[in-house]
Amino acid sequence: MGFFMAGFKTKHKRKAFVMCMLCVLVLAALIVRVGYLMIGRSEHYTYLAEVLHERERDIKAARGRIIDRNGIVLADNETVCTVSVIYNQIEEPERVIEMLSKELGLTEEYVRKRVEKYSARERIKSNVDKETGDRIRNMDLAGVKVDEDYKRYYPYGSLASKVLGFTGADNQGIIGLEVKYEEYLTGLKGKILTVTDARGVEIEDVGEKRQEPIAGGDLHISIDVNIQQYATQLAMQTYETKQADSVSMIVMNVNNGEILAMADVPEFDLNDPFTLQDIWVQENVEEGEEVPSEQDLLNAMWRNGCINDTYEPGSIFKIITAAAGLEESVVTLEEGFHCPGYIIVDDRKIRCSKVGGHGAQSFLEGFQNSCNPVFINLGLRIGTERYYSYFNKYQMMNRTGIDLPGEAGTIMHKQENVGNVELATISFGQSFQITPIRLMATVAGIINGGNVVTPHFGRYVISEDKETIEEFEYSVTEGIVSEETSEKMRYMLETVVSEGGGSKAYIEGFEIGGKTATSQTLPRSANRYISSFLGFWPASEPQVMALVIIDNPQGMYYGGQIAAPVVKQLFENILPYLEDMDYNE
Repeated sequence: MGFFMAGFKTKHKRKAFVMCMLCVLVLAALIVRVGYLMIGRSEHYTYLAEVLHERERDIKAARGRIIDRNGIVLADNETVCTVSVIYNQIEEPERVIEMLSKELGLTEEYVRKRVEKYSARERIKSNVDKETGDRIRNMDLAGVKVDEDYKRYYPYGSLASKVLGFTGADNQGIIGLEVKYEEYLTGLKGKILTVTDARGVEIEDVGEKRQEPIAGGDLHISIDVNIQQYATQLAMQTYETKQADSVSMIVMNVNNGEILAMADVPEFDLNDPFTLQDIWVQENVEEGEEVPSEQDLLNAMWRNGCINDTYEPGSIFKIITAAAGLEESVVTLEEGFHCPGYIIVDDRKIRCSKVGGHGAQSFLEGFQNSCNPVFINLGLRIGTERYYSYFNKYQMMNRTGIDLPGEAGTIMHKQENVGNVELATISFGQSFQITPIRLMATVAGIINGGNVVTPHFGRYVISEDKETIEEFEYSVTEGIVSEETSEKMRYMLETVVSEGGGSKAYIEGFEIGGKTATSQTLPRSANRYISSFLGFWPASEPQVMALVIIDNPQGMYYGGQIAAPVVKQLFENILPYLEDMDYNE
């Protein structure tokens, strides 16, 4: 019995010892773990504690401005405020609701719903004018926060609206240059960090940490606001007097592709871009047809016909046919042609614009008269295969690469589907479609010595510190025609204005070259026409080119009669100004 009791005590002591050791080990492990957490992981948990008690707010960065070539600001920023509430910090909810309803012009029900919502931060209203924001801030009501923000502002309203574009509620670009150069214009947001207690109430004595925002870069563009204003005014005057569907006008440097003006009227108010103008509803809703959706009407209002739409170029395209014929040596300026008023191609009778015909004439005279049979003959001489090789050489099948979104491509017959009739109509500018900017860029290459430049607006971007962030470079396709052909084309185009169908663009003392065009839209039975004129100056050494397109003018519709005088009026006003400028640098 004694032996059993002794064994029992020994076994009990052993268990007690083991338990004691286990407790010691657990305690030691806990001490090590606590020590590790307090010393080895102290920074991590300090950070988590700070995060738990910190509230972060963004500070909006100022968006970069858009500035014309003379330093005039076309897109700027206006300081506005965002008013918010923090539920846990509000001490007088009824007073807050009453004040915000009155100051912000909101219903009490709307404000109450947000003030009583349990959230870290609830936005009440954005884009509040600074005067109202300052007044609310100065009332110093607990839980009401007023942060400064930026709203895009366009000092010239609708000027160049379809080029500049606009921004949305988040200040990001939606159309035009605003979206194309988003990466340069948008800045880097800053941050405000405040410390709160366990209830989420800011601790005043701790203060706040700030990370200042970085403003976006200023985009300097090729537009000259003086030329843009006059081009827009003239286009709008033409739109109204001719009761047209639209009028487009482009003014471009033929040697480097810089666009000095681009108007596509009617335009829209950049400071109120989401409000439909009555004119757009009238223009886009035919009587008896289903009314398009509001978004479709907005898209139509924002659409830039100079680059987003294609059209049949008509007789301006004869410049391309003539250049190809001269390059191929299948025609000379003195060669004789005969026009009886029509030409038979296969089984098709294709008429000239002059019903009685032009009779006997040289190729130069046929060009001045814009005689269709002459150019049909020339197109057939060149042949489909060689003709298409020139389309490619002249970049006609490619987009220009202009720095605006949504450029349309050329709509042309497949080469294998082109017979004599198709080739005949193509040769004088019908049965296919291109964009105005594509036509202009190619013609510029033909008359400037053979270099197709890339039309563009962007020149360079400068930071807030006046340092150059980026200088833009654009591709040039060289040698599309010989210098000899380019010289002949300049001469021919000058005679069109001085002696031929473009005489209404003639200006005493200024050497103007140009080409008229009148094309008929589909279906032909609708009797809708597009009148246009392309002119450049000086004819012997071109610097600037202008293209005007009048869509569906009422009454007289011939390009030489109504479009050429518009370019004349434009040049009369801007050429003296351009003589004092050097835009070829």
